[in-house]
Amino acid sequence: MTAIHTSHQAGWRPAPGPVTCIGETMAALVPEPAAPLDGAGLLGVRIAGAESNVAMYLADHGVPARWVSALGDDPFGRRIRAEVAASGVDISGVRTDRHRPTGLLVKDPGTDGTRVHYYRRGSAAAALTPALLDDDAVRTAALVHLSGITPALSAGCRDLVTALLEPATGERPCPVSFDVNHRAALWTDGTAASVLLGLARRADITFVGLDEAQALWGGGLADACAVRDLMPEPRILVVKDGGRAATAFDGSQVHTVPAPRVEVVEPVGAGDAFAAGFLAGLLRGDDTVRALRLGHLTAGAALRVTGDHGPLPDRARLAELLDAAPEEWSGGG
Repeated sequence: MTAIHTSHQAGWRPAPGPVTCIGETMAALVPEPAAPLDGAGLLGVRIAGAESNVAMYLADHGVPARWVSALGDDPFGRRIRAEVAASGVDISGVRTDRHRPTGLLVKDPGTDGTRVHYYRRGSAAAALTPALLDDDAVRTAALVHLSGITPALSAGCRDLVTALLEPATGERPCPVSFDVNHRAALWTDGTAASVLLGLARRADITFVGLDEAQALWGGGLADACAVRDLMPEPRILVVKDGGRAATAFDGSQVHTVPAPRVEVVEPVGAGDAFAAGFLAGLLRGDDTVRALRLGHLTAGAALRVTGDHGPLPDRARLAELLDAAPEEWSGGG
């Protein structure tokens, strides 16, 4: 295992350029209107994928974004390609697997929340391997974004993520952003805590929820500072505390920005949107506080819709909110 270095200067930023997001996107069947699945009459077809969500929101912010993955040679795969491409994301690195299907999930809304049934074992994306790293979309990226979903899909996918974060040469071709994005149902072998911690510690930029960190690594992680103590290595660590605030550790500096008030329709996709907004801020040279604000505002776009991808405020409104005085900020999102 490669050594982990912990000496980082505040103010580090990835170089401007295209961001490549790697991971699975599935077709999603959703009861319309929302109702328990066993009594639903109609199912709408949507798409669902953490990394493609990030790519689409990056494109919304004007950041060149690529999505790299694999899809089956089937109607779901063709639909996903079309929707992601229509958002302005480069999909030239998406492969077609003629022997494996596109992954599928089905949502089951209920009074105590929404359960999700996954049908992704043996999917096209689960067959990805480190060979993907030879793709031009990866080799020429200014930043690669990954999530903790991918290493849970298969041994090959875990090798892919490990190869990006621990290259055999010892040097990465570009910085790597990693969202822990723990999905307990995918980690049936009991290795989630150790594997995800090891990967998160090796990324240049790491995103994790406080509740997520507590579930993985212990309730003794009382606050964002405790999470930083657990993983001092990333150049930038962002700890999200639900709808309350987000804290960024940028080298030796610490910045906390409260989340603005938002009328929540559905929380799915908000974490991906936050990551995209924060990364967009960094890539355009914003300071850490403005990047956190842009993360919150982008998350708000996802919170206001039933799908994963909602419209951003117009540019004038975004600029107004980013420049708002601290006392005006919390009520303005």
